[in-house]
Amino acid sequence: MNSIIEKLNDNLKLAYRQALDADQKLDQLQKDGHGKFQALFNEEAGFSFAAKRFKPYVLDVAADIEALSEANELDEALLKKAVLKLQNLLALLSTFKVQ
Repeated sequence: MNSIIEKLNDNLKLAYRQALDADQKLDQLQKDGHGKFQALFNEEAGFSFAAKRFKPYVLDVAADIEALSEANELDEALLKKAVLKLQNLLALLSTFKVQ
């Protein structure tokens, strides 16, 4: 269980650094009159809220990972949910970086 949490945290750190850079780019795009969207993810991505920046999504995944690390036994549903969110987040960040 600890190795799973450790890997999730490593990926979360990567996502956080990329999210900060991406949010700065989004801020600049918005100042330039671009970026007219309601949310970065739709409901199918696993998030229960909508945000126009990456950082709130990173914080949401961090909360899931923290809950997993504090649990006495493995919550498979929460693990699947956290992994899905993290995968979607990293995929969008990668796409955004390439664009």
